[in-house]
Amino acid sequence: MSQDNNIVFAKQNEKMKAAYLKAQDTFNYFWREIYWEAKRVVPAHNLSLVKIPFQQMAEGDDQPTVEHMWISEIAFDGEHITGVLMNSPNLLTNVAEGDTVTRKVSEISDWMLAIDRKTYGGYTIQVLRSDMTEEARKQHDEAWGLDFGDPNNILVAYQQEDNEEHLIEHPMSKVMEQPARDYFEANLDVVKAVDENGVTRLHTETIAGNKTAVDILLELGADKTAKTNTGKTALDFATALNWSHLLPVLK
Repeated sequence: MSQDNNIVFAKQNEKMKAAYLKAQDTFNYFWREIYWEAKRVVPAHNLSLVKIPFQQMAEGDDQPTVEHMWISEIAFDGEHITGVLMNSPNLLTNVAEGDTVTRKVSEISDWMLAIDRKTYGGYTIQVLRSDMTEEARKQHDEAWGLDFGDPNNILVAYQQEDNEEHLIEHPMSKVMEQPARDYFEANLDVVKAVDENGVTRLHTETIAGNKTAVDILLELGADKTAKTNTGKTALDFATALNWSHLLPVLK
């Protein structure tokens, strides 16, 4: 490899590392959207994926072989992401399509949503698109059948360009305020219920960044000091997931 090619490769590698960190920092938006998608009667997502680096150490190798692949059918408990491997590996033999895998947020390399064929996230893909010619980028997008937009302006929340408040709280969270209040007032046992993992409704609403529901739950007596079996309070989740708008009400 020539010196010029080495420089190009090194720069792209650094851009990829930065993309991984950005995906981890904004995973909260991905999960918030998944939370509300589960409550929709008519699905809105074209796809929802998380990319994870898988690795395998072969005998005689100094470094493991790493392959980044997408998982779907995502579940999240505030600490661990679980999903199903979508494709067959090209390089690895220790995992297979259809395997269920679990990772921490700090271990993912990307996430991507598509709503109305428009993408959100997809940081590693945008690194690749940013280095493509205009024609190659067009062919790439047509192959996916999605609108990836400007690789230098990656979106994380639906319609955030026209509604910056969507970066704070999901619009459905606000629209559902009265139905949520009616439900919790009629089912006070839900407000204080704890599942087998020590998780309360306050925990789950906090993980999804839903301040409206959090406010109602606290008003109706939810215990903000309650801890999961792993010792996490709602405030711990809000802090770890960058939900700064929830910190004042949970402290």
